[in-house]
Amino acid sequence: MGLIYAELELINAEDIALARKHIICEEEIKRMNVTALVDTGAYMLCINESVQEQLQLPVLELRKRVNADGQIKEYKVVGSIELKFKNRRTLCEAMVLTGDNEILLGAIPLENMDVIVHPLIQELIVNPDHPYYAQMSLKHIVKPKDNKEEI
Repeated sequence: MGLIYAELELINAEDIALARKHIICEEEIKRMNVTALVDTGAYMLCINESVQEQLQLPVLELRKRVNADGQIKEYKVVGSIELKFKNRRTLCEAMVLTGDNEILLGAIPLENMDVIVHPLIQELIVNPDHPYYAQMSLKHIVKPKDNKEEI
């Protein structure tokens, strides 16, 4: 399977809240369209420093993570971001990668939007089982029935 990219819109969610309260105008909401590498091995949305600066996303915390090369590094976590793909949206935080690293779309926002990686056409698509709305699966533990026959 090759690399799969998706066209996303990233929006500063704090700006959306300010616009709803009529503190700023809709036109003042910071947003941008980006191309992201779909990375099911990553958990979070990962953006670069340029995206963080343009959207003016506040740092929420510093978090350590293990890179692909095994090194442990500390990264800024920013948010809140409204992420849109086709007819789906989710709110999420993002890890900030240094420099102009590629934007990564990880498993948590993928699950939240109910989108899937289609292996044949090598594209990110809206889940065809739920084309008009995102549906999440809430699993629960069910105790197995006792299979002993009653005598």
